[in-house]
Amino acid sequence: TPMETSDTEEMEISSDNDKALDSTIDSGQQRAAAAAGTAERTLRWQFSQVKGTAWEAVNEQDIISCVEFNHTGELLATGDKGGRVVVFQRSDSGLYNVYSTFTSHEPEFDYLKSLEIEEKINKIRWLPGHYRANFLLSTNDKTVKLWRVSEKDRALEAVESDPNANAQALRLPRYVPAELIVEAAPRRIFANAHTYHINSISVNSDQETFLSADDLRVNLWHLGITDQSYNIVDIKPNNMEDLTEVITAAEFHPSHCHLFLYSSSKGSIRMCDMRQRALCDQHVGIFEEADDPSSRSFFSEIISSVSDIKFSHSGRYILSRDYLQLKVWDLNMATKPVEVYPVHEHFRRNLCALYENDSIFDKFECCWSGDDRLVLTGSYNNLWRVFDRQSGGADVTLEASREGVAPGSDLKPRRVVLSAAAKAAAAQSGAGQHAELLTADSLDLQKKILHLACHPKHNCVALAATNNLYLVVSPHN
Repeated sequence: TPMETSDTEEMEISSDNDKALDSTIDSGQQRAAAAAGTAERTLRWQFSQVKGTAWEAVNEQDIISCVEFNHTGELLATGDKGGRVVVFQRSDSGLYNVYSTFTSHEPEFDYLKSLEIEEKINKIRWLPGHYRANFLLSTNDKTVKLWRVSEKDRALEAVESDPNANAQALRLPRYVPAELIVEAAPRRIFANAHTYHINSISVNSDQETFLSADDLRVNLWHLGITDQSYNIVDIKPNNMEDLTEVITAAEFHPSHCHLFLYSSSKGSIRMCDMRQRALCDQHVGIFEEADDPSSRSFFSEIISSVSDIKFSHSGRYILSRDYLQLKVWDLNMATKPVEVYPVHEHFRRNLCALYENDSIFDKFECCWSGDDRLVLTGSYNNLWRVFDRQSGGADVTLEASREGVAPGSDLKPRRVVLSAAAKAAAAQSGAGQHAELLTADSLDLQKKILHLACHPKHNCVALAATNNLYLVVSPHN
């Protein structure tokens, strides 16, 4: 009958809908399982190698102050407080060996201001390589230098001149094969443009200009002109008593040569467009969160100060680091970050003690992985954090240490808990099976990962821990 036929059709439709729903659920579960499996692989890291000494007594001059991969990842440069730059080259086995070592800066004295200028290398930035030569910029507090690092496998043959020889016996100098040497030579010195300490340098995507930033100004340089620069940002007030913030970092956009960012000690990030005006005293966008009056305290402005900013490789997002958090900003939404990752939230209750020992003023750097999937930063006790953006913020805490590790061995995750009681409760619940538990009070504040860099193509991270350089890799590349 028509009624029976209609019931049969409804049952068939209901059955088809159930099958479609089951299929959707299964595919969703498969995607979730695949994402979880990928997250597990991206958060699994192995020890590769360590450069430096294992001595407990550390010379102040040997402390690493910056780390930077070049654009291909074949070279890795570190700068230290002694003004030295060490360049490592990647071998066929994937390990990095010393390629060149040279002294970039030496201590100087400003007689007009009676100030000593330290030789410490604040930043290193690579320029795209040329045939058989690589170029990098290095800076201390006042002076930026352009270095050319090149190989030489030929030498000029010495020719003894004989004044009595005739023209037919004349021998001209010639180049002959010789032992390969790596030579670092200064090509440009950019000086006398900063009154305050330089905290950032960034190479423009046009490969002709770069910027240098200090506490109150950002200057634009041409790589071929050393005796003049152009001031593009100046936040110095007429009366220094009205000063409320300083510049903490600055960086060019990776593909748009007219855009750049600079961050401030008030927690804001400003984007400027050099096409609009010569002096970028008015920004085209400001990325900052509105203050919550209920949670404001004496330490709010200190912990909100941005210590580092990085554009993603795609140029769509901005990664910023303040004292307690990592934030990812979308260029199209300036009112709030699209992602927030707590780095060491357990220190929020100890801000007073951190203020008294000056640890609250530590400047931690951050970086993107080559595919922009992972964001990484450092913490205390030589701990460092990895966050997977595509897996709901899945994260892992690891430690840079020589103890109990061998090349190729997996790094055991760490987990920081607030107290010994919380550690005992977590251990009883079985949380300690997958991660080694540490209490916040037991963390060594003198051991810290302030500087780190990611390989541009592979999941390889270089970590600066005092005078040691750790290299770790992920099997998921």
